[in-house]
Amino acid sequence: MSYSAEISRSSPACVILMIDQSASMEDPIGGDAPGRKADVVADAINRLLTELSVKCAKEDGVRDYFHVGVIGYGHTTVGPAFGGVLAGRDLVPLSQVADNPARIEERVKKVPDGAGGLVESVVRFPVWLDPKANGGTPMVRALNHVAGLVSGWLAEHPGGFPPIVLNLSDGESTDGDLVAAAASITGQASADGGVLLFNLHVSAAGGTPAEFLSTDVSLPDQHARSLFAASSVLPPSMLAYAASQGKAVNEETRGFVYNADIAGVVQFLEIGTRATELR
Repeated sequence: MSYSAEISRSSPACVILMIDQSASMEDPIGGDAPGRKADVVADAINRLLTELSVKCAKEDGVRDYFHVGVIGYGHTTVGPAFGGVLAGRDLVPLSQVADNPARIEERVKKVPDGAGGLVESVVRFPVWLDPKANGGTPMVRALNHVAGLVSGWLAEHPGGFPPIVLNLSDGESTDGDLVAAAASITGQASADGGVLLFNLHVSAAGGTPAEFLSTDVSLPDQHARSLFAASSVLPPSMLAYAASQGKAVNEETRGFVYNADIAGVVQFLEIGTRATELR
């Protein structure tokens, strides 16, 4: 269980992003910066897809080192959350993701002016995922849906780097036992290691933010502890990257973040998709 398999065009990795789209995602994310949870999460996912595309871009174009899925769940709906021409697709090669954002927005960003100050600049911002917030939280259905995607991927790539699943949620599952459903994902494996499931939980119960924990003793309620229990231990490459970002980690650290702010959401995605070297 080494988590060291080569990631290449002939042996790509699979990344699946699970996005809570329940009604409570309308609420503010908290911290010093304003913004709805739904907006912050959508922006973070769109930024991640841009960064993955840039990371995998070579002279001949974006290489398919990753196949990516974005699965939304809210109200009575579970399924692909890509917009535009990718709508309805579960797993998409990264080159096709890069070539097919739903739209390109122009946004104002503050950048250094070279003299110690900041100046506003208009930048292009690709959008694949739009924010949604509606109804309950069918997390068990979503986990079971993703378990099926993972099973299909492993049948085609039995020796590759195991699939990585990142679940971003702010609410308690409204349709059953999430720990049992999560086991249908983490109980699968490639020859290189078990499938990885990481959870970011922004709780309505509040409480002190906590990142990449090794124990659940500081968590305020059973739901947070259940998400912690469902989270995989970080493999060596992610542990090393988390440590390089100033995180206090050890060999028992799990891919679990509680009550993240905007920066925490972004960093969770960065660490959670840091697999191994691309070839």
